[in-house]
Amino acid sequence: MEIGKHWKTIRAIFEEAYKSCSHFAVATVNEDGSPHITPIGALILRDNQTGFYFEENPKKMPCNLKKNPRICVMAVNADKLFWGKALVEGKFMTPPAVRLSGTAGELRKATADEVAAWQEKIAIAKGTKGYKLLWENFGQVRDITFDSFEPVELGEMTRDI
Repeated sequence: MEIGKHWKTIRAIFEEAYKSCSHFAVATVNEDGSPHITPIGALILRDNQTGFYFEENPKKMPCNLKKNPRICVMAVNADKLFWGKALVEGKFMTPPAVRLSGTAGELRKATADEVAAWQEKIAIAKGTKGYKLLWENFGQVRDITFDSFEPVELGEMTRDI
């Protein structure tokens, strides 16, 4: 499946996933070849099959990306009403989750627009102690260019999507 033809739907699933659980699972590869998963909330998808994330907090992920820039991001819509409706009806109307695979770029300084986009996304938390500790000084990002995707299939409940 071509990623560009499905990008609007992919972005919608990512938005719903963020609303329901505030982060995405980001997988990289450790030096020994084993997988490493990091929860990242500060990831924003653009209109053109790319995205970026702020990299102030991850520790292991940057080391892994130096050796292998491949990355996989999974977004899961964890909304209880979404799942409840699907369970009652016996099917999902949209995929409950999607995986995006791509390549992460070099660490760089965030643009003012990127910082503003993130600040808008977390505006409700501004002024809290957690905001100050986690996000107040965000300034470094990595771009991600996505080249493939895979909707998560759950047997009969996702057969007709």
